[in-house]
Amino acid sequence: MLDGFETLRSEREGVALMARRAGEGAPLLLLHGHPQTHCMWHRVAPALAERFEVVLLDLRGYGDSGRPPAGEANAAYGKREMALDALHVMRSLGHQRFQVLAHDRGARVAHRLALDHPAAVERMLLLDIAPTLAMYRQTNEAFARAYWHWFFLIQPPPLPEALIESDPARYVRNVMGARHAGLAAFAPEALAEYERCASLPGTAAAICADYRASAGIDLTHDEADAAAGRKLRQPLRVLWGEHGAVGRNFDVAALWRDAADEFTGRSVPCGHYIAEEAPALLLNDAFQFFRSSN
Repeated sequence: MLDGFETLRSEREGVALMARRAGEGAPLLLLHGHPQTHCMWHRVAPALAERFEVVLLDLRGYGDSGRPPAGEANAAYGKREMALDALHVMRSLGHQRFQVLAHDRGARVAHRLALDHPAAVERMLLLDIAPTLAMYRQTNEAFARAYWHWFFLIQPPPLPEALIESDPARYVRNVMGARHAGLAAFAPEALAEYERCASLPGTAAAICADYRASAGIDLTHDEADAAAGRKLRQPLRVLWGEHGAVGRNFDVAALWRDAADEFTGRSVPCGHYIAEEAPALLLNDAFQFFRSSN
């Protein structure tokens, strides 16, 4: 998949980071969601690479990047630490400032990246999330039923890890296939890649640590930002699925207006996996929103 994209391997503080790159122009970082890899961008990345230098990163714990021990308070998988991975990769390519397109877990990493390193992120397009702190504070029964994995994965070890490891492919297919578009939304090659990476040693523990961090240390960081009145300074655009649980259960636009100085966004006619369900729609928005040097 993603023919023409070169593979880049680097390391930050002992954690291997795998990325792919293609194209020329303004640098554009793409961050994937759970339980996926950088391959989730395969329907949009080649077109983006015609106008931008596109960098696709596997988040730590996912794809072919490293899976370090979670450490105290799962800090190794805190979004602050994961954001530093993204910053390291982009700076290693010579980019001090860049734009970001991110989905799901990757969008939460991007949110933290933009807050912690505002000079690095020029503008940002996020897909199908609301701010983590607001989502936890406003969780209702309907959301808890739809996003059951948020509450399953944060349970103490070893039960969530053991259940995932018993059949990683089943876990991937259950989480992804139970949403609006079902498994038909995913190219067989992409789904096979998600399943392969979910089966790699340490993946289950890393996924759980990612979600435990979001319900712990990440909330601490978010609460500190809220108390200090810190908001996103960059132009922010957010798209969310009309048929997704986030849009059905939260006032996404209102939450992001509260979190950012400059917000635009809208609901789009698809489910959670916008880049794979509605790639043409996403590309249209991306080309209008991002700045290209070409």
